[in-house]
Amino acid sequence: MNELILNPAVHSPQEIMCAARKLREIAREKEIAPQTVLEVFEQWAAALDGRELREVPGLAFLRLWLRRGSLEPILLRELGPDFLNGGWREDGSARLRAFPLGVVGHWPAGNVEIQPVLSLTCALLGGNGCLVRIPSGLAEITQQIMEKLREVDRSGLLTERTFMVNFDHSRTDLQEAMAQAVDGAMIWGGAEAVSQVRKLPFPHWARVAVFGPRISAAAMDAETWNDQAERSSWCRRIARDVWQFEQRACSSPQALFLEQGAGCDPDEFVDDLKQALQEENRVHPRGQIEPSLTSGICLARALWLLEDGANRAVFSTSPDWTILLGRGTEIPKPTQGRTLSVLLVDDLSEVISKFDGTVQTLGLAVKSAQREEKFAQAAGRNGVDRVVKMGRMHLFSSPWDGVDLIRPMVRLVRHVRSQE
Repeated sequence: MNELILNPAVHSPQEIMCAARKLREIAREKEIAPQTVLEVFEQWAAALDGRELREVPGLAFLRLWLRRGSLEPILLRELGPDFLNGGWREDGSARLRAFPLGVVGHWPAGNVEIQPVLSLTCALLGGNGCLVRIPSGLAEITQQIMEKLREVDRSGLLTERTFMVNFDHSRTDLQEAMAQAVDGAMIWGGAEAVSQVRKLPFPHWARVAVFGPRISAAAMDAETWNDQAERSSWCRRIARDVWQFEQRACSSPQALFLEQGAGCDPDEFVDDLKQALQEENRVHPRGQIEPSLTSGICLARALWLLEDGANRAVFSTSPDWTILLGRGTEIPKPTQGRTLSVLLVDDLSEVISKFDGTVQTLGLAVKSAQREEKFAQAAGRNGVDRVVKMGRMHLFSSPWDGVDLIRPMVRLVRHVRSQE
């Protein structure tokens, strides 16, 4: 089971079924405590601090995610302290213990480079085997990241539980074989991709966790962004949120809503934001950009200026970053590629009232704790799953999209002693 990706490439449903059987045997016969998994993850995180991987979008997040300090609190919250060492937890006259589902299939999206690895970590923490379909565009990057795991996991504790495949999405026979072979699934991606995977013939007992397409936004009240002493700091925070993942993650802000107030000058704000984006570009320059994204950014700039004579656009001469300034209470269609719509509004409550289940994360910068409480309540009622401080929109923990990450991928077994 050392073939992490395409060694050899999988061509038939039988190969997938065979790999799944081996993974299930390992999960059932070789117990592995979460504490042990965390130890390997710590070493993996350290190994990923190499020059050849530093420019991979989201790698800094992945390294932080793999740290014990990030994952142990999630395990404690979802399953309790006894689970860390694989033990039983007393529950009244009975006791509970988490066991792996068996084999968890992973269908990651193709637009976030670290997602195949991020997804499988959740299942590995539950002691499962992982059968992962790698989108073709992510095969090389995923291979590089997994090679670092192989280097530190010398005894094969985790690599033997991992089997990765790469095939075209049109191979319905292979998709169906994967679905039929698993006991659980984690599905990520756009609406069409998610719908196609959910139609696959999963066993009736399979646990399925779906993380579909979402978008995110940020909001600042007038008192916050009109504070000259703090404005540049807030601009640096939103610039970091924009830069990570090239705005392709569900948690990436596509729009920033600015609440207007007396004496507020949006030109001053845009100037500070421009400087923050320029600095982020200097520190984290883009190595390359897809031609289609370049075209999309140029088109977005032009359409924005043509749409309304009052609209403004501030951008670099290259497609490195773009600010689209105007008015509105709804999130425009995302362009991505570091393109942020900055929209002036009279009241942030009006913006939040228009949110629906498509908005995943709301990044806030609000002076008044009472107003923030009001906004958080309204956001929760209108389908938002995460309300966070602006600048921390990508600092994920559990729950993720409103659900636990690890608990759905384990079985909680209840034992009532026969002696009682």
